[in-house]
Amino acid sequence: MRIVITGGFGFLGRQVADALIERRTLCGAPIDRLVLADRFVPAGSPVAADPSPSSSSRGYPLVDVVQGDLSERLDEIFAQPVDVVIHLASAVSAECEADFELGMSANLDSTRALLEAARAQSAAGGPMPRVVFSSSVAVYGSDPALPLPPVVSESTLPTPRSSYGTQKRVCEQLVAEYTRRGFLDGRVARLMTVSVRPGKPNAAASGFLSGVIREPLAGLPATCPVSPDLRVALASPRRTVEGILRIAEAERGSGPGELCGELPVNLPALTVTVAEMLDTLRRVAGDAIADLVTVAPDPAVEAIVGSWPAVFDNARATALGLEPDESFESVVRAYAEDHPGALAAGVLPTAGAVRS
Repeated sequence: MRIVITGGFGFLGRQVADALIERRTLCGAPIDRLVLADRFVPAGSPVAADPSPSSSSRGYPLVDVVQGDLSERLDEIFAQPVDVVIHLASAVSAECEADFELGMSANLDSTRALLEAARAQSAAGGPMPRVVFSSSVAVYGSDPALPLPPVVSESTLPTPRSSYGTQKRVCEQLVAEYTRRGFLDGRVARLMTVSVRPGKPNAAASGFLSGVIREPLAGLPATCPVSPDLRVALASPRRTVEGILRIAEAERGSGPGELCGELPVNLPALTVTVAEMLDTLRRVAGDAIADLVTVAPDPAVEAIVGSWPAVFDNARATALGLEPDESFESVVRAYAEDHPGALAAGVLPTAGAVRS
Protein backbone atom coordinates (compact mmCIF):
# COMPACT_ATOMS: atom_id res chain seq x y z
CA MET A 1 0.00 0.00 0.00
CA ARG A 2 1.63 3.20 -1.22
CA ILE A 3 -0.29 6.38 -0.36
CA VAL A 4 0.35 9.90 -1.65
CA ILE A 5 -0.86 13.01 0.17
CA THR A 6 -0.60 16.19 -1.87
CA GLY A 7 -0.30 19.28 0.26
CA GLY A 8 1.26 16.86 2.72
CA PHE A 9 2.84 19.57 4.88
CA GLY A 10 -0.19 21.82 4.94
CA PHE A 11 -2.42 21.87 7.98
CA LEU A 12 -4.81 19.14 6.85
CA GLY A 13 -2.07 17.18 5.11
CA ARG A 14 -0.13 16.92 8.34
CA GLN A 15 -3.27 15.92 10.25
CA VAL A 16 -4.09 13.17 7.76
CA ALA A 17 -0.46 12.01 7.67
CA ASP A 18 -0.28 11.85 11.46
CA ALA A 19 -3.48 9.78 11.55
CA LEU A 20 -2.13 7.33 8.96
CA ILE A 21 1.25 7.07 10.66
CA GLU A 22 -0.52 6.21 13.90
CA ARG A 23 -2.84 3.69 12.23
CA ARG A 24 -0.31 2.12 9.83
CA THR A 25 -3.17 0.71 7.76
CA LEU A 26 -5.71 1.88 5.18
CA CYS A 27 -8.48 -0.14 3.55
CA GLY A 28 -7.45 -3.08 5.74
CA ALA A 29 -3.94 -3.22 4.29
CA PRO A 30 -0.65 -2.20 5.91
CA ILE A 31 0.84 1.05 4.64
CA ASP A 32 4.26 0.40 3.12
CA ARG A 33 5.03 3.95 2.00
CA LEU A 34 3.49 7.33 2.72
CA VAL A 35 4.51 10.02 0.23
CA LEU A 36 4.07 13.62 1.33
CA ALA A 37 4.18 15.97 -1.66
CA ASP A 38 4.29 19.72 -1.10
CA ARG A 39 5.85 22.88 -2.47
CA PHE A 40 7.11 23.79 1.00
CA VAL A 41 8.62 21.39 3.51
CA PRO A 42 9.38 22.84 6.95
CA ALA A 43 12.98 22.35 8.02
CA GLY A 44 13.32 19.65 10.66
CA SER A 45 9.76 18.40 10.30
CA PRO A 46 9.47 15.29 12.52
CA VAL A 47 6.95 13.58 10.24
CA ALA A 48 9.56 13.45 7.48
CA ALA A 49 11.74 11.29 9.68
CA ASP A 50 9.08 8.94 11.06
CA PRO A 51 10.80 5.87 12.56
CA SER A 52 8.34 3.28 11.30
CA PRO A 53 8.48 0.01 13.27
CA SER A 54 7.24 -1.81 10.18
CA SER A 55 10.10 -0.61 8.01
CA SER A 56 12.99 0.28 10.29
CA SER A 57 14.41 -3.21 9.91
CA ARG A 58 14.80 -2.46 6.20
CA GLY A 59 16.77 0.68 6.97
CA TYR A 60 14.34 3.36 5.80
CA PRO A 61 11.40 5.31 7.26
CA LEU A 62 7.77 4.98 6.31
CA VAL A 63 7.57 8.52 4.91
CA ASP A 64 8.97 9.80 1.62
CA VAL A 65 9.01 13.54 0.88
CA VAL A 66 8.60 15.03 -2.59
CA GLN A 67 9.15 18.78 -2.66
CA GLY A 68 8.22 21.13 -5.48
CA ASP A 69 5.38 22.12 -7.75
CA LEU A 70 2.98 19.17 -8.01
CA SER A 71 2.69 19.29 -11.81
CA GLU A 72 6.48 19.06 -12.10
CA ARG A 73 6.87 16.17 -9.64
CA LEU A 74 4.23 13.73 -10.89
CA ASP A 75 6.77 11.57 -12.76
CA GLU A 76 8.66 11.11 -9.50
CA ILE A 77 5.49 10.45 -7.52
CA PHE A 78 4.24 7.84 -10.00
CA ALA A 79 7.65 6.27 -10.61
CA GLN A 80 6.41 3.53 -8.27
CA PRO A 81 2.82 2.27 -8.19
CA VAL A 82 0.40 4.50 -6.30
CA ASP A 83 -2.56 2.85 -4.60
CA VAL A 84 -4.25 5.89 -2.99
CA VAL A 85 -3.95 9.63 -3.55
CA ILE A 86 -5.41 12.05 -1.02
CA HIS A 87 -5.37 15.31 -2.96
CA LEU A 88 -5.38 18.21 -0.52
CA ALA A 89 -3.05 20.66 -2.26
CA SER A 90 -4.70 23.88 -3.42
CA ALA A 91 -4.56 27.64 -3.40
CA VAL A 92 -7.15 29.04 -0.99
CA SER A 93 -10.21 31.19 -1.57
CA ALA A 94 -9.08 34.78 -1.07
CA GLU A 95 -5.81 34.33 -2.97
CA CYS A 96 -7.68 32.71 -5.88
CA GLU A 97 -9.99 35.71 -5.99
CA ALA A 98 -7.02 38.07 -5.96
CA ASP A 99 -4.94 36.10 -8.50
CA PHE A 100 -6.99 34.29 -11.14
CA GLU A 101 -3.99 32.70 -12.85
CA LEU A 102 -2.68 31.32 -9.56
CA GLY A 103 -5.99 29.66 -8.77
CA MET A 104 -6.34 28.14 -12.23
CA SER A 105 -2.81 26.78 -12.14
CA ALA A 106 -2.69 25.54 -8.54
CA ASN A 107 -6.22 24.16 -8.39
CA LEU A 108 -7.40 23.21 -11.86
CA ASP A 109 -4.29 22.56 -13.95
CA SER A 110 -2.44 20.60 -11.25
CA THR A 111 -5.51 18.48 -10.51
CA ARG A 112 -5.98 17.55 -14.14
CA ALA A 113 -2.28 16.67 -14.40
CA LEU A 114 -2.64 14.44 -11.33
CA LEU A 115 -5.68 12.69 -12.81
CA GLU A 116 -3.78 12.13 -16.06
CA ALA A 117 -0.88 10.57 -14.16
CA ALA A 118 -3.29 8.24 -12.37
CA ARG A 119 -4.94 7.38 -15.69
CA ALA A 120 -1.57 6.62 -17.26
CA GLN A 121 -0.71 4.22 -14.44
CA SER A 122 -3.93 2.28 -15.01
CA ALA A 123 -3.49 2.28 -18.78
CA ALA A 124 0.02 0.84 -18.39
CA GLY A 125 -1.34 -2.12 -16.44
CA GLY A 126 -0.62 -0.80 -12.97
CA PRO A 127 -3.11 -0.65 -10.11
CA MET A 128 -6.13 1.61 -10.53
CA PRO A 129 -5.49 4.43 -8.04
CA ARG A 130 -8.12 5.47 -5.54
CA VAL A 131 -8.15 9.29 -5.70
CA VAL A 132 -9.76 11.29 -2.89
CA PHE A 133 -10.29 14.91 -3.89
CA SER A 134 -10.87 17.55 -1.23
CA SER A 135 -13.53 19.92 -2.52
CA SER A 136 -15.28 22.65 -0.59
CA VAL A 137 -18.54 24.15 0.59
CA ALA A 138 -17.51 27.01 -1.72
CA VAL A 139 -18.90 25.10 -4.74
CA TYR A 140 -22.29 26.36 -3.57
CA GLY A 141 -23.47 29.91 -3.95
CA SER A 142 -26.70 31.85 -4.05
CA ASP A 143 -27.21 32.86 -7.67
CA PRO A 144 -29.75 35.69 -8.02
CA ALA A 145 -31.66 33.58 -10.55
CA LEU A 146 -31.53 30.44 -8.42
CA PRO A 147 -31.27 31.10 -4.67
CA LEU A 148 -30.09 28.29 -2.45
CA PRO A 149 -32.76 26.26 -0.67
CA PRO A 150 -32.96 26.51 3.14
CA VAL A 151 -31.23 23.11 3.47
CA VAL A 152 -28.54 22.04 1.02
CA SER A 153 -27.68 18.48 -0.01
CA GLU A 154 -25.54 16.84 -2.67
CA SER A 155 -28.50 17.07 -5.07
CA THR A 156 -28.51 20.89 -4.81
CA LEU A 157 -27.12 22.49 -7.97
CA PRO A 158 -23.73 24.07 -7.18
CA THR A 159 -23.53 27.65 -8.44
CA PRO A 160 -20.22 28.92 -7.05
CA ARG A 161 -19.74 32.64 -6.55
CA SER A 162 -15.94 32.70 -6.33
CA SER A 163 -13.01 31.60 -8.47
CA TYR A 164 -12.00 29.09 -5.79
CA GLY A 165 -15.45 27.52 -5.72
CA THR A 166 -15.59 27.38 -9.52
CA GLN A 167 -12.20 25.67 -9.71
CA LYS A 168 -13.23 23.12 -7.09
CA ARG A 169 -16.48 22.43 -8.95
CA VAL A 170 -14.71 21.86 -12.26
CA CYS A 171 -12.31 19.45 -10.53
CA GLU A 172 -15.25 17.55 -9.03
CA GLN A 173 -16.63 17.01 -12.51
CA LEU A 174 -13.26 15.86 -13.81
CA VAL A 175 -12.93 13.33 -10.97
CA ALA A 176 -16.41 12.01 -11.76
CA GLU A 177 -15.63 11.75 -15.48
CA TYR A 178 -12.33 9.93 -14.97
CA THR A 179 -14.17 7.56 -12.63
CA ARG A 180 -17.04 6.98 -15.08
CA ARG A 181 -14.54 6.12 -17.79
CA GLY A 182 -12.82 3.59 -15.52
CA PHE A 183 -9.50 5.45 -15.44
CA LEU A 184 -9.42 5.63 -11.63
CA ASP A 185 -11.62 5.29 -8.56
CA GLY A 186 -12.38 8.89 -7.62
CA ARG A 187 -14.12 10.12 -4.49
CA VAL A 188 -14.96 13.73 -3.64
CA ALA A 189 -15.16 14.99 -0.06
CA ARG A 190 -16.69 18.45 0.19
CA LEU A 191 -15.10 20.04 3.24
CA MET A 192 -16.91 22.48 5.45
CA THR A 193 -14.95 25.43 6.83
CA VAL A 194 -12.46 23.85 9.24
CA SER A 195 -12.37 25.54 12.63
CA VAL A 196 -10.37 25.87 14.77
CA ARG A 197 -7.21 25.64 12.66
CA PRO A 198 -3.92 25.95 14.56
CA GLY A 199 -0.93 28.01 13.47
CA LYS A 200 -0.75 31.31 11.68
CA PRO A 201 -3.55 32.96 9.67
CA ASN A 202 -3.73 32.00 6.00
CA ALA A 203 -5.17 33.68 2.91
CA ALA A 204 -8.52 31.90 3.03
CA ALA A 205 -11.55 34.19 3.14
CA SER A 206 -12.91 31.97 5.91
CA GLY A 207 -9.69 32.13 7.94
CA PHE A 208 -11.27 34.47 10.48
CA LEU A 209 -13.54 31.61 11.60
CA SER A 210 -10.46 30.16 13.22
CA GLY A 211 -8.73 33.45 13.97
CA VAL A 212 -11.49 34.86 16.18
CA ILE A 213 -10.97 31.88 18.49
CA ARG A 214 -7.30 30.97 18.04
CA GLU A 215 -5.80 34.43 18.47
CA PRO A 216 -7.77 35.42 21.60
CA LEU A 217 -6.98 32.09 23.24
CA ALA A 218 -3.32 32.96 22.63
CA GLY A 219 -3.87 36.39 24.20
CA LEU A 220 -3.79 38.19 20.85
CA PRO A 221 -6.32 40.56 19.25
CA ALA A 222 -8.45 39.39 16.35
CA THR A 223 -10.78 41.01 13.82
CA CYS A 224 -14.14 39.61 12.77
CA PRO A 225 -14.77 40.84 9.20
CA VAL A 226 -18.44 39.81 8.96
CA SER A 227 -21.68 40.60 10.72
CA PRO A 228 -22.01 38.44 13.86
CA ASP A 229 -25.43 37.22 12.73
CA LEU A 230 -23.91 35.40 9.73
CA ARG A 231 -24.57 31.66 9.87
CA VAL A 232 -21.75 29.33 8.84
CA ALA A 233 -21.15 25.59 8.43
CA LEU A 234 -18.15 24.34 10.38
CA ALA A 235 -16.30 21.13 11.13
CA SER A 236 -13.47 20.57 13.56
CA PRO A 237 -10.10 19.28 12.34
CA ARG A 238 -10.81 15.95 14.03
CA ARG A 239 -14.13 15.48 12.23
CA THR A 240 -12.62 16.62 8.93
CA VAL A 241 -9.76 14.13 9.03
CA GLU A 242 -12.16 11.39 10.09
CA GLY A 243 -14.37 12.21 7.10
CA ILE A 244 -11.52 12.24 4.58
CA LEU A 245 -10.25 8.85 5.72
CA ARG A 246 -13.72 7.31 5.90
CA ILE A 247 -14.39 8.34 2.30
CA ALA A 248 -10.98 7.02 1.28
CA GLU A 249 -11.70 3.61 2.83
CA ALA A 250 -15.36 3.14 1.92
CA GLU A 251 -16.14 0.29 -0.43
CA ARG A 252 -18.47 1.03 -3.30
CA GLY A 253 -22.04 -0.21 -3.04
CA SER A 254 -25.49 0.68 -1.74
CA GLY A 255 -25.31 -0.96 1.67
CA PRO A 256 -24.63 0.59 5.09
CA GLY A 257 -21.23 2.24 5.21
CA GLU A 258 -20.71 1.91 1.46
CA LEU A 259 -20.13 4.70 -1.04
CA CYS A 260 -23.06 4.92 -3.43
CA GLY A 261 -22.62 6.44 -6.87
CA GLU A 262 -20.23 9.15 -8.01
CA LEU A 263 -21.78 12.09 -6.17
CA PRO A 264 -19.57 14.03 -3.77
CA VAL A 265 -20.08 13.62 -0.04
CA ASN A 266 -20.68 16.78 1.95
CA LEU A 267 -18.83 16.24 5.21
CA PRO A 268 -21.06 16.76 8.26
CA ALA A 269 -21.69 20.38 9.17
CA LEU A 270 -22.21 22.09 12.50
CA THR A 271 -24.31 25.21 11.87
CA VAL A 272 -23.63 28.22 14.10
CA THR A 273 -23.71 31.98 13.86
CA VAL A 274 -20.54 33.97 14.34
CA ALA A 275 -22.25 35.54 17.36
CA GLU A 276 -22.69 32.06 18.87
CA MET A 277 -19.02 31.37 18.29
CA LEU A 278 -18.04 34.55 20.11
CA ASP A 279 -20.52 33.84 22.91
CA THR A 280 -18.93 30.41 23.32
CA LEU A 281 -15.50 31.99 23.55
CA ARG A 282 -16.78 34.37 26.23
CA ARG A 283 -18.44 31.56 28.18
CA VAL A 284 -15.47 29.19 28.24
CA ALA A 285 -12.55 31.65 28.34
CA GLY A 286 -13.95 34.75 30.01
CA ASP A 287 -14.63 38.38 29.16
CA ALA A 288 -11.01 39.48 28.93
CA ILE A 289 -10.32 36.92 26.21
CA ALA A 290 -13.56 37.52 24.31
CA ASP A 291 -13.03 41.28 24.35
CA LEU A 292 -9.90 40.81 22.22
CA VAL A 293 -12.20 40.36 19.20
CA THR A 294 -13.20 43.47 17.25
CA VAL A 295 -16.02 43.37 14.70
CA ALA A 296 -15.05 45.33 11.57
CA PRO A 297 -17.03 44.12 8.52
CA ASP A 298 -15.11 43.71 5.25
CA PRO A 299 -17.46 43.65 2.24
CA ALA A 300 -15.07 41.52 0.17
CA VAL A 301 -14.91 38.80 2.82
CA GLU A 302 -18.64 38.97 3.50
CA ALA A 303 -19.38 38.58 -0.20
CA ILE A 304 -17.43 35.32 -0.41
CA VAL A 305 -18.26 33.67 2.91
CA GLY A 306 -21.82 34.97 2.90
CA SER A 307 -22.49 33.21 -0.41
CA TRP A 308 -21.87 29.79 1.14
CA PRO A 309 -24.74 27.74 2.57
CA ALA A 310 -24.91 27.14 6.30
CA VAL A 311 -27.45 24.33 6.75
CA PHE A 312 -26.87 20.90 5.25
CA ASP A 313 -28.69 17.62 4.95
CA ASN A 314 -26.02 15.28 6.35
CA ALA A 315 -27.76 12.04 5.29
CA ARG A 316 -25.10 10.94 2.78
CA ALA A 317 -22.34 11.41 5.34
CA THR A 318 -24.44 9.77 8.06
CA ALA A 319 -24.78 6.68 5.87
CA LEU A 320 -20.98 6.41 6.04
CA GLY A 321 -21.04 6.66 9.83
CA LEU A 322 -20.03 10.31 9.99
CA GLU A 323 -21.62 12.86 12.32
CA PRO A 324 -21.11 16.61 12.86
CA ASP A 325 -19.41 18.02 15.94
CA GLU A 326 -21.61 17.96 19.02
CA SER A 327 -21.34 21.70 19.70
CA PHE A 328 -19.03 24.61 19.07
CA GLU A 329 -17.90 24.43 22.68
CA SER A 330 -16.66 20.89 22.06
CA VAL A 331 -14.75 22.25 19.03
CA VAL A 332 -13.06 24.96 21.10
CA ARG A 333 -12.13 22.61 23.90
CA ALA A 334 -10.81 20.01 21.47
CA TYR A 335 -8.57 22.69 19.93
CA ALA A 336 -7.29 23.62 23.39
CA GLU A 337 -6.61 19.98 24.20
CA ASP A 338 -4.76 19.33 20.95
CA HIS A 339 -2.71 22.57 21.10
CA PRO A 340 -2.08 23.46 24.75
CA GLY A 341 1.12 25.27 23.83
CA ALA A 342 -0.88 27.76 21.74
CA LEU A 343 -2.87 29.02 24.73
CA ALA A 344 -2.07 32.02 26.87
CA ALA A 345 -1.22 31.23 30.48
CA GLY A 346 -4.28 30.35 32.53
CA VAL A 347 -6.67 30.03 29.57
CA LEU A 348 -8.95 26.97 29.60
CA PRO A 349 -7.06 25.10 32.33
CA THR A 350 -9.53 22.20 32.06
CA ALA A 351 -9.18 21.87 28.27
CA GLY A 352 -8.03 18.26 28.50
CA ALA A 353 -11.41 17.19 29.86
CA VAL A 354 -13.03 17.03 26.40
CA ARG A 355 -12.24 14.42 23.81
CA SER A 356 -14.60 13.84 20.90
